[in-house]
Amino acid sequence: MTDTTTTDLAAPDAGLPGGWQMVIGLEVHCELSTATKLFCGCPNQFGSEPNTNVCPVCLGLPGSLPVANDAAVTYAMRLGRALHCEVKPSVFARKNYFYPDQPKDYQISQFDQPTNIEGWLELPDGIRIGIERAHIEEDTGKTSHVGGGGRIHEAGYSLVDYNRAGVPLVEIVGKADLRTPEQARQYVAELRSIILAIEVSDAKMEEGSMRVDANVSVRKADEPYGTRCEIKNLNSLRSLVRALDYEARRQIELLEDGERVIQQTRHWDEADGRTHTLRSKEEADDYRYFAEPDLVPLDPSAETLAAIDASIPTLPADRRQALATAAGVTPVEAAMAVERGLDDLALAAIEAGANPARVMTHVEHNLAADEAVRLDAANFAGLVTMETSGELTATQAKQVLAEMVETGGEPGAIAAARGFEAMETGALESLVDEAIAADPEAWAKFCAGDAKVTGAFVGYVMKATKGQADGKAVTELLRRRAAG
Repeated sequence: MTDTTTTDLAAPDAGLPGGWQMVIGLEVHCELSTATKLFCGCPNQFGSEPNTNVCPVCLGLPGSLPVANDAAVTYAMRLGRALHCEVKPSVFARKNYFYPDQPKDYQISQFDQPTNIEGWLELPDGIRIGIERAHIEEDTGKTSHVGGGGRIHEAGYSLVDYNRAGVPLVEIVGKADLRTPEQARQYVAELRSIILAIEVSDAKMEEGSMRVDANVSVRKADEPYGTRCEIKNLNSLRSLVRALDYEARRQIELLEDGERVIQQTRHWDEADGRTHTLRSKEEADDYRYFAEPDLVPLDPSAETLAAIDASIPTLPADRRQALATAAGVTPVEAAMAVERGLDDLALAAIEAGANPARVMTHVEHNLAADEAVRLDAANFAGLVTMETSGELTATQAKQVLAEMVETGGEPGAIAAARGFEAMETGALESLVDEAIAADPEAWAKFCAGDAKVTGAFVGYVMKATKGQADGKAVTELLRRRAAG
C-alpha cells in the first residue's frame, strides 16, 4: 500500500466519524491443495501428528536441495489467470528472517519477478479491486505458545510443528482499493469462491489454508494516504470486519488527540475485540532478498498458458451476470443463488419457461444448497408453472417442492396424491367473510389502512382450508371488500 497515492475510487460510507475515510489493502495467503509440499516429497496434509510430514529439505538440513513442484506452479498460474493477471517469467528468491517456525532461517518466496502481476477481482456490485501480484512461496511451520492466553509473552513454553513448513502458498496482494470493512469482506468471500471454483485449494479459513493480513490506514477525503498498520492472520470474515473497524477507530482517536500512528504489525484478539502491537513493520530491505541459487527461473510456454486458460471454469462474476440477465435482476440480487451453487438449476428452469421471479424465490428461500443435485430442472420448472398459473398455492408449492427433493417425483403427480386442488372463488369468498365476521375490530383496522392485521385474516382462512388457500388471493379479496 503506497502512502502517498491520492488516486481513489468512489468512497462508500464506512460509518467513521468526522469525515475520516478508511483505506484498506489485503494480502491473502492461500495454501494450494497439492499432494506434496512445494520443494520436497513430504505429504501436504492437514491434521497429522506434529512433525511427522517432514524431511531434510523442509527442515532446512545442510546439503538438502529444493525441487519445484510442477503441480503447485500450475495451480498458482491458474489462480493468477482466474484473477485476470498477466503470467510472467519469474524467479524464486530467499526472504531472510529468523523466526523459530522457519527452520532454514529464510523462506523461499518471490520478490521482484513474481509469477502473476496486475490483475483484478470484481465484487458483486461491479466494483473492480486491483490485484498487484499473486506470487508463489512456501508456508512456515506453526508455533503454539502454551500457557496464559496463548500469546508468547504470557506462555510458559512454546512448541513448533514443522508439518506446514514448505506447504505451497500463493500470496495474493491486493491494491489499496477497498474503503469499508464490508467491501473487504466481499473481496475475501469473492476470492474464496474463485479459489474453490478453479479447485486449487479447499480455502478453509478455520484450518489456516486461507489467511488474511489486512493493511489499514485512515485519512480525510482527497488527502494522501496515512500511515498504515498491518493486522496479521485473520482467519474468519467476522474477525476481518471487526478488526478493520476497531483499528481504523484506534488510528482516528490517536490523530484527533494530536498523536501520530506508528507503522507496525498488530495482532487481532477476537476475545477482547482489540488489536495489539506485535512488532515494528518490516520493509523489503529488512528481508535482504536475493535470487534463490538452487532453483531455476519459471518461464511458462504459450501452450502451457493456453491449456491453463482452457481449464478455468465459468467464474462467479460471469455466473452472476448470466443469471441476472436471464432473471431480469441485478448481479447483486443474483449473488445469493450463485454463492449457494443453485444458479445452474435456476437458469435451466427459466429457460424451460418458468417464471423468473418465482424461480429466484425458491432457490433463495426454499432450497438448501445440497438439494439441487436431487432436483430435475424440468420438474422444477413445471412446479413453478403450476404455482404461477394458480393450480397450486405458494404454500402447496413449497410442500410439493420439499417432496420432489426427497423422491425426485413429478410435481403434478405429487400434488394429485396430496389432494391439492385450487379452491373455487366462491368457497374462498365465503371463508373470507367468515374471517371478517370473526374479528370486526381487526377488520375496522384493516379498512383504516392498517396492513399489519392482514395476517390474522389470512391465517384464519389458511387454518380453515388446511393450508390449501392462496394467501395472495385472500389478501386481494380483503382489499376488494375494504374498497366496497
